[in-house]
Amino acid sequence: MRDFDLVIVGAGVAGLTAAMFAGRYGLKVAVVEQLGAGGQIINADRIENFPGFPQGLGGHEFGPLLHEQAELAGAEFMLDTVQGLETDGEHRIVRAAGETLRGRAVIIAAGSALRPLGVAGEEKLLGRGVSHCASCDGAFFAGHDVCVVGGGDSAFDEALVLAEHAARVTIIHRGQSLDAQQALLSKAAASRKIEIVLNSAVEEIVGTDAVSAVRLRDLATGATRLQEVRGVFVYVGLEPNTAFLRGVLALDATGHIETDINMRTSLAGVFAAGDIRQHSVAQLAAAAGDGATAAISAFRYLTSGFLTPQLSRQ
Repeated sequence: MRDFDLVIVGAGVAGLTAAMFAGRYGLKVAVVEQLGAGGQIINADRIENFPGFPQGLGGHEFGPLLHEQAELAGAEFMLDTVQGLETDGEHRIVRAAGETLRGRAVIIAAGSALRPLGVAGEEKLLGRGVSHCASCDGAFFAGHDVCVVGGGDSAFDEALVLAEHAARVTIIHRGQSLDAQQALLSKAAASRKIEIVLNSAVEEIVGTDAVSAVRLRDLATGATRLQEVRGVFVYVGLEPNTAFLRGVLALDATGHIETDINMRTSLAGVFAAGDIRQHSVAQLAAAAGDGATAAISAFRYLTSGFLTPQLSRQ
């Protein structure tokens, strides 16, 4: 078991920012990540809403830059899957599949996973037309019709990427209005390849060995119809990666970690940052801010004699 001042779980924008700040404050920092530096952001084709990059940059560029900055500050990285969090007096024990780490403080920045639709055919056809990454798989659908399920920023980001390859992209959304930023809505409206279908739900993904269609239900009339598509890209929200924390930290009804404004959780010495925490706006700039706040709070906790009060569990 190796000892650190601070163990950070997750190497997305929140975790890497926290690692950079904590390292610059002189803490001995370990970062545990199961995917790779940058987390899910490395799959983003283009990032246009992070301050300081007016021309945008690719996720595959952004993740390594954050990683390099944290590493230069002294953070140590390890590729592993965290399975549990325990207490040992004034220390916190992070148990991973390959190694166990002991820290005087911990920041949970493990992020979220894309939520599945939960409809017939989805699991069976995952990787055979069903995808969660347009930048990874979009080229496979060149000249074919595809659909994107969702109405937020991620759905529109991915639809715009798919429009570079597919013959037609249909965005299917359950609501009567869209949640995406106006900048993305304007880009989609300017594309001749993108069509938007509101007030409709995917009830089934159809196909034997590969996706051939989706069965749609009109939520106003109840009528159903088949729409032929070769690809289905799902962006209907996020599920926080907090299964390993149940019974350890206070979570809300959706599984997000409850924190105060200083990113403190219900357990002393444990902080949370990014879209894994309650009330996160799930934007990259906010995740970076959370990471900085969590790192500074952890430093103050470690240098105050473990006296800092934590989040109330009332």
